[in-house]
Amino acid sequence: MTHAKTPLKSRVLIFACVPALMMTTSAALGDEIWVTNEKDDTVSVISVETLEVIQTYETGERPRGITFSKDFSRVYICASDSDAVQVMDPNTGKILHDLPSGEDPEQFVLHPDDKHLYIANEDDAITTVVDVETRKVIAQIDVGVEPEGMAVSPDGKIAITTSETTNMAHWIDTETQELFANTLVDSRPRHAEFVKDGTELWVSSEIGGTITIFDVATQTEKAKIGFEVQGVHSDRVQPVGFEFTQGDTHAFVALGPSNHLAVVNADSYEVEDYILVGRRVWHMAFNEDKSQLFTTNGVSGDVTVVDVASRKATKSIKVGRFPWGAAFRPTQ
Repeated sequence: MTHAKTPLKSRVLIFACVPALMMTTSAALGDEIWVTNEKDDTVSVISVETLEVIQTYETGERPRGITFSKDFSRVYICASDSDAVQVMDPNTGKILHDLPSGEDPEQFVLHPDDKHLYIANEDDAITTVVDVETRKVIAQIDVGVEPEGMAVSPDGKIAITTSETTNMAHWIDTETQELFANTLVDSRPRHAEFVKDGTELWVSSEIGGTITIFDVATQTEKAKIGFEVQGVHSDRVQPVGFEFTQGDTHAFVALGPSNHLAVVNADSYEVEDYILVGRRVWHMAFNEDKSQLFTTNGVSGDVTVVDVASRKATKSIKVGRFPWGAAFRPTQ
């Protein structure tokens, strides 16, 4: 049996239309969650509406940290093994250029001025500050061994780097780009966030199994939160990433190889609930109204969708290998 062949010119026109069709479809599907896949060197784009992967874009080697510019016109990606922060056009998936980042960038944070990136360089024990407009390094700050977590205060005056081996949070004055305090936390700090209008700093310690809360004004410890998951050995309860609900009333904490999230009351510092998700949960991102939470599960290669009100996992979405970072992008 024979089939009529499509003329070459027609086939070229058909394929030329595909990218435009894909972009139109993506835009029509509204808000998105972007997920970095460490082992695939890609980012997966999930539609918040359909809860399906709608795009996959190639990146540099071992993408981990991910964040958007204020107007969501650019996405910044830590390509750790490429020793670069890549700047991508989120509408096309095209890498626009690389920013100098120092060696092995893992996590970063964008200053409220939308101009300066503070980058943790794990192999060099430094924090690199990059001007995203001039694409130049403006400072390199010596911190502890194996820096990873990064945070910046809402007023932009303080940046935090956590060092995994030194077991410290390092406090950086963003005007002078110098350290003004170093505070001890438990073993292997991984993530940091300013909370309650910048009056508190929370730092997770993966091996220590805790979150330490600091008073920002004095850099002194206010409280410490521990975790116990029924049926899971304490060695596997390893807090890493965490995010806060509307009004900073509760924190959802990724507990690594325990395969659970913890729900913490941010006022009493009490753990209220645990939620089973995928294997080796790393980080997470909320949708726009924070009614849904999307967790990256490294070992199971998927994203768990959690209904925040009921505190129930509602769906698993397959992405690439070893998903790590997550970021929200609203409808343009």
